[in-house]
Amino acid sequence: MFYVQEVRGEQATLRGEAAQHVRKVLRAERGQRYEISDFENIWLAEIADFGKDTVQFNLLSPVEAVTPPAALHLFPALIKFDHFEWILEKATELGVERITPIYALRTDKGLDQAAPKRMERWRKILYESGQQARRLRLPELDAPCRLEQALPRVLNHKYFLEEQQGAGPILKTLPAQRTQTDTIGLLCGPEGGWDDRERAAATAAGWTSVSLGRQILRAETAAVAGLSIIIAAWDSVT
Repeated sequence: MFYVQEVRGEQATLRGEAAQHVRKVLRAERGQRYEISDFENIWLAEIADFGKDTVQFNLLSPVEAVTPPAALHLFPALIKFDHFEWILEKATELGVERITPIYALRTDKGLDQAAPKRMERWRKILYESGQQARRLRLPELDAPCRLEQALPRVLNHKYFLEEQQGAGPILKTLPAQRTQTDTIGLLCGPEGGWDDRERAAATAAGWTSVSLGRQILRAETAAVAGLSIIIAAWDSVT
């Protein structure tokens, strides 16, 4: 699927790098069909013509968009950027609605200063992943913030992944009554786990600690596993 920049009547226009990709990499020809979206609707469309840096489509028919079973807000602690960017990619594929990167106490030194400079790259990752996953809309990406700034967010259900003993198994902790209007937050810790001060602050702010089991998981693996379980749980009742 491709996100187009303009839709007028029964025609749509794809511009820039994506248009170059269609023409020069995919070597598409007139008459070939692709799904396209303007972030409001998805259509099956046919290539009508090429410009210097554009691809013109004729809209053929609407395509039903696949929507997530609930609004999921991910709060991943900043980790090494190649691993963090993998989280962004997979969270987009899984249908996360919003992503707020977190400066944790155990976030590697230097990542906090470098993170704002990566925002453009991270938005491009979301864009490309959204096309690959045929998402109607992209996740919102917030500027990185401190944990204490994220904790007061108003959400129906708030969980933080905990590697220490004592946290309830995630499947047993999720509510029995679930609806598509629910908003869910998931906090994922850094490499090395949460500091005790962060655990106390999250608990005081109404976040519930949850466990993914006895296995030791990398930070990025835990984030995607937690998301997958929550999305599957809500999907099973909608």
